[in-house]
Amino acid sequence: MSTQRDYDSELRDVAGHRYAYNFDLEIMHPFLARSFEPFFNPGSVLELGSFRGDFTRRLLSHFDDVSCVEASATAIEEARRALNANVEFFNDVFEKVTLPRRYANIVMTHVLEHLDDPITVLRRVNEEWLAEGGRFFLACPNANAPSRRLAVKMGLIAHNAAVTRAEAEHGHRRTYSLDTLERDARLGGLQVLHRSGIFFKALANFQWDQLLEAKIVSAEYLEACYALGQEYPDLCSSIFLVCGPGAKA
Repeated sequence: MSTQRDYDSELRDVAGHRYAYNFDLEIMHPFLARSFEPFFNPGSVLELGSFRGDFTRRLLSHFDDVSCVEASATAIEEARRALNANVEFFNDVFEKVTLPRRYANIVMTHVLEHLDDPITVLRRVNEEWLAEGGRFFLACPNANAPSRRLAVKMGLIAHNAAVTRAEAEHGHRRTYSLDTLERDARLGGLQVLHRSGIFFKALANFQWDQLLEAKIVSAEYLEACYALGQEYPDLCSSIFLVCGPGAKA
């Protein structure tokens, strides 16, 4: 990696911007898991970037064999305390970690945009970690979400794929759209089997948190945003790919 990174620091909330909003944890995580579930293989799952274990907990409801790679030692400590479950953690960066086996499922949610060298990591997924017939679930924030497009029109960000100062402080290196995400997956040697979006989103995360706190939106409205997102993936909060192993380099 070109520069030394402080992964513990990148996870901390900063003025005007949180690393993870209630919208992420309460709305997006359940819909992410629901979108992935039809494609899950039985057996093991490897989570690449577990943060404090919030999405790991959802994986535990589907899998008994769960492993996680996380660069932040502080995040792993918090995840161990929160989960109180038999999860195997590896405290290392993806570029250097040595894993003991291959996995039937690999999940990477809102992590690829943080990596200095995403193609190298995706190649490791394809060539070293994904089992034959395995499934790789790759989700990222969407550059073309209406909330970001509106921010461009308001002059808050320069263009859809811009990385804001707050995002950069949290370690973001880029903002993906469906075409660039699929490009990188293919450059990593993976075979793209399915592509879609999760949750139509026209408001920023902090605005969604205010709505949730005020109990303004109903469960039916959330379900409608999820359903609409499947019709218009390019207008979703997150985009995702389901990939299988491709040709080895």
